[in-house]
Amino acid sequence: MKTKFLSAFFLILSITAFAQEKVNFTEEFKKENQGKSTVEINEVKELLTIMLAITDFGLENDDMFEQKGDYYQRVLKHFKPYKEEEIIKTMNSLLMKNPLEYIFFTGNAQTYFLKNDVLIPNNAYILPANKVANVKIEVNPITTYKKEIEDFAKKSHFSEFYNSEKAFYDKIISDYEKYSNLRKQWNWLEKNFDTKIDSYIVYTSALINGLNYTGGYENNNFHLIEMVLPTIQKVEGRSEKNSEAFNTRSMFTEIDHNYVEKPSVKHKEELNIALKDREKWVNTKAYGIEYYPDGFKVFNEYMTYGAFILYAEEIYKNDPKLLTEINNEVNAVMIDRGFIKMKEFNEELKNIRNKNKKKKIDQLYPELIKWCSLQ
Repeated sequence: MKTKFLSAFFLILSITAFAQEKVNFTEEFKKENQGKSTVEINEVKELLTIMLAITDFGLENDDMFEQKGDYYQRVLKHFKPYKEEEIIKTMNSLLMKNPLEYIFFTGNAQTYFLKNDVLIPNNAYILPANKVANVKIEVNPITTYKKEIEDFAKKSHFSEFYNSEKAFYDKIISDYEKYSNLRKQWNWLEKNFDTKIDSYIVYTSALINGLNYTGGYENNNFHLIEMVLPTIQKVEGRSEKNSEAFNTRSMFTEIDHNYVEKPSVKHKEELNIALKDREKWVNTKAYGIEYYPDGFKVFNEYMTYGAFILYAEEIYKNDPKLLTEINNEVNAVMIDRGFIKMKEFNEELKNIRNKNKKKKIDQLYPELIKWCSLQ
């Protein structure tokens, strides 16, 4: 029996920035990454994801790990014989106590490179994923279990498996570059918000399902955003344009947290007052809505998807049928999650935007907050 409780919980992770002092962006690093957007199937991250996926906890959570497709079957065939290794049992115990351990392992994967089954420190990243929600760690779990992870990689012949899948990984990356429109989204957000980002990294895997998260790091006057996302989804029954919009939305609503939140912080007190009547804005019985406990966080989630609607209205303006589909789906998804005024919010946001087309979206907040307060 598969457990279905994680996806709603982990929606909060996309708005959680990890502590910024746990990275070290040298001048060389900045020069190499300035203005770049990359998609990567990180070797250490894939190793750790596979290890977590074959725990008893992982095998019982298909909302955390994608268990459809040939790749998952290849993973099971190759690695499941090693699931009784002590490190896998340890990971299972940790996950049972706190599912956030998934983030602390995979979110710190870039702190090491794997070479000849040995984990080599990456000096640019020290402990990037050190705080998620209200849970904080001081020690990198990969460092704690470094020898055990190395032993598993060697015993299971992980590097051989990883290298044998190169063509599969390359196809995943090329699909991202073809269908996700990351650069287009980035350019639009930089044009329409005051916030500026120096570099983006997308970490993906065919094993990722509903557990997506975003981290933001600022160090040495360099702002980098990383996103951990599923592979490009080709959903049966959708047109090619609708599929493109669906995949764009999945990425956009991760990226734009970094732009939406800054003006929200500026108006935090006003937002908490304007949306203080909680039952007008959320279905308090919806699962996961408790992770949006105040007006500030509720507004941020509305605005995250509202900004995508503004993007869609501009990018797909010549396709009214697709725009209707996008609007209807966003409203339905958000209402199902408990954000009951999504349709009204989007309509008002579009109205305000149409009256202020030359203004940055940051500048629309006061009028939108005023509307919220009158509901």
